[in-house]
Amino acid sequence: MSTWPVDDLGTTVALPDEVGRIVSLVPSLTESIAATAPQLVVGATDWCTHPTGLAAARVGGTKNPRLDDIVALQPDVVIANDEENRDADIAELRARGVAVWVTGPRSVAAAIDSLNRLLTECCGQPRPAWLDAAADVWLSDREGPAPRMSAVVPIWRRPWMVLGSDTFAGDLLSRLDIDNVMASSTERYPKTDLVTIRRYEPDIVLLPDEPYKFGWDDGPEAFADWGIPVACISGRHLTWYGPSLVEARDVLLDQIADARLPA
Repeated sequence: MSTWPVDDLGTTVALPDEVGRIVSLVPSLTESIAATAPQLVVGATDWCTHPTGLAAARVGGTKNPRLDDIVALQPDVVIANDEENRDADIAELRARGVAVWVTGPRSVAAAIDSLNRLLTECCGQPRPAWLDAAADVWLSDREGPAPRMSAVVPIWRRPWMVLGSDTFAGDLLSRLDIDNVMASSTERYPKTDLVTIRRYEPDIVLLPDEPYKFGWDDGPEAFADWGIPVACISGRHLTWYGPSLVEARDVLLDQIADARLPA
């Protein structure tokens, strides 16, 4: 290519004229590429669960990929994320002559743009119909639950960590008319405690099932004496940017509508 594209972090990525072999270290982006051009994905992490039945070599986790295995697959490009993957692994792959494309959107609009550039400029594919559908769902005016509510979103316990500022998930919730009470934090994923969280007086507690696997048998009991409803929601639909965005709005609104006071 006479002019190489740049990734989300502004890094020029030296790509061949035709990208034919991709290793993805980001579950949502594995799903995005596989939904668009499945033949391109030759490697993925152990956590890349969508689409099911993906025929790709597994190369370890997002935080501990097996770099030798990745290099052996001879990818034209490795897809990474500035939050999911370690800087040291990205740097090592580049030092070994592997092109790495890094994403890093912090909002739904930025994610739509990031996906478009990843799929068209990096992967060399036409813009897929599912991305247009996702943009229609999230970038057009739609009503969320009425009235507007505030929420706290724990993402881990022991210690408690919550959704903070400048996150894709926080922006997605705002588009559902749900305000993250911890959005003014100086950290993106602050550690905290239940006493501190309660001072923010949220209207609802949202418990996603990833990265910590909250569920009705693990999490809601911690908020039993707060007198506010709890909803267990899909972490994939809250935090993944890719084809799941098409259905994420309806999935999350249905799950939030099923919120109840914990026993």
